[in-house]
Amino acid sequence: MPETSRDVHSTAIASTLESEIIAGEIAAGARLDEQSLTRRFGVSRTPVREALHMIVARSLAERVPYRGVIVAAITPERIEQMFEAMAEIEALCGRLASERMTMGERAALEDDHRRLGDVAARGAAAAYEQGNTVFHDRIHDGAHNADLAEASATLRLKLAPFRKSQLASADRMRRSNEEHAAIVSAILDRDPAETERALRRHFFSAAQEVLLGLRRRSSAEDLQ
Repeated sequence: MPETSRDVHSTAIASTLESEIIAGEIAAGARLDEQSLTRRFGVSRTPVREALHMIVARSLAERVPYRGVIVAAITPERIEQMFEAMAEIEALCGRLASERMTMGERAALEDDHRRLGDVAARGAAAAYEQGNTVFHDRIHDGAHNADLAEASATLRLKLAPFRKSQLASADRMRRSNEEHAAIVSAILDRDPAETERALRRHFFSAAQEVLLGLRRRSSAEDLQ
């Protein structure tokens, strides 16, 4: 089903707010006021409410009784916890995928990786992010376990803004693609243990990139 105009508005609003929260442009504790946001984006309240629902679902804000939607504090500890949980679920999906993927699925994963390499070489961050989602979806599907795929999708929703931010640089895209190469190699070799290790290293590297950005932002704020 094609996206409606309202869907596009709410997704775009959510994406903008996510970026501003992660960049520290909207501070922790700030109230995301519906009326102010409708004026800012020039839309009705419905897409704003849907965008706020997305922000809350990704743990970037919370609904507080009598106060509304309040931006949550993004602490290093919270980021580490989310990436740790995601790494373990991905590692399990990868282990199962290395054992259960069909030949066609393995070939498709290799093709995904090859295309991502071309995208990384061009430095196209938005395209790399989209391709990265496809790549990891391929592994989830290859595990052939619907409950694991569902658990992974829930966590990925929360981590999506952070994963997007850490893939913004050409250097990180290059390193991410190198990490993908190790994952693909292990899956093609039907090596469950190495697939687990490669995926854990991949998510550790992503977490480090996000935490580095958080430290840089904190240092810049201290200097102001």
